[in-house]
Amino acid sequence: MIQWIHADAKDSLNKNSQYSSRESEENLMDAYSKAVTSVVETVSPAVVHLKVAGNPSGGSGSGFLISPDGFIVTNQHVVENSKEIVAEFPDGRSLKTMKIGEDPMTDIAVLKVTGNEQFPYLNFSNPSSIKVGQLAIAIGNPLGYESTVTAGVVSALGRSLRSRSGRLIEDVIQTDAALNPGNSGGPLVNSGGKLIGINTAIIPSAQGICFAVGSGTAEYVITRLMKNGFVKRGYLGIAGQNQSIPSRLKIFNKLEQDSGVFVVEVEKSSPAKSSLLRKGDMILSLNDQVIRSIDDMHRTLDESTIQKELPIRVLREGSLRTFQIRSGEI
Repeated sequence: MIQWIHADAKDSLNKNSQYSSRESEENLMDAYSKAVTSVVETVSPAVVHLKVAGNPSGGSGSGFLISPDGFIVTNQHVVENSKEIVAEFPDGRSLKTMKIGEDPMTDIAVLKVTGNEQFPYLNFSNPSSIKVGQLAIAIGNPLGYESTVTAGVVSALGRSLRSRSGRLIEDVIQTDAALNPGNSGGPLVNSGGKLIGINTAIIPSAQGICFAVGSGTAEYVITRLMKNGFVKRGYLGIAGQNQSIPSRLKIFNKLEQDSGVFVVEVEKSSPAKSSLLRKGDMILSLNDQVIRSIDDMHRTLDESTIQKELPIRVLREGSLRTFQIRSGEI
């Protein structure tokens, strides 16, 4: 049997559908708004504005507390060459800080508020819980303007970013939560208010996007800065450059990789000088890790390699050679 629906009934159904769709969208936006405002209320008391004196022009940035006894995290470039750093809190207090440690390799620094007060602080998220597409909220305290907020989603994980030292920062998060001037060093948090990254602004042309050092890397570096004041890394003592492997040598030696690190110079009194490594060698692997570039060398020479005998494979005068090299510390 065919059922006929009156034109007025059709209009009514269409209007109800439109109202339902609009109401659903409004509910979603309301839920989004509530999520962001709730996070801001939770996180903003732990976000500070840092006034930095030291260089001729002075400087400022954002930071955030990670412990109730006043440890503050920010970007290393915010506090570089500083003589005095004052933390301005959302409640109007201004407290002096002392620098505990800094790591230019990851653009992270740790400060400590002088005094014995108890402070609100942020907790780290589990790095494995961070997903592309999840809500990401960047909060800063630029120029003392409390709780400057941008919100978006995590656009990508596992990015690499060149630090001012020239070394790659691994485990970088990219989001479309724009990073405003002065927000550098502030927290990037999830919908639960937990830290997923430290906002960094080392790409001046990066407008409309935010890069943040991921919580996994950040927690590792921060822990060592709080303990030692610096981060230990392996060191060989060579000047090298990326170089392609000639096709004939690649075929002759049955190599799968296309490039390695050509040793331009071996520093005097360095671990490399005491080894069999020579100027003119091309490094192909170190500690059983394939080396295609200087960045691969940096990744391989982490804290675990310090003062260890590492197998190194090089291409010398067209032939492969493998021997041991002892890593130093930098």
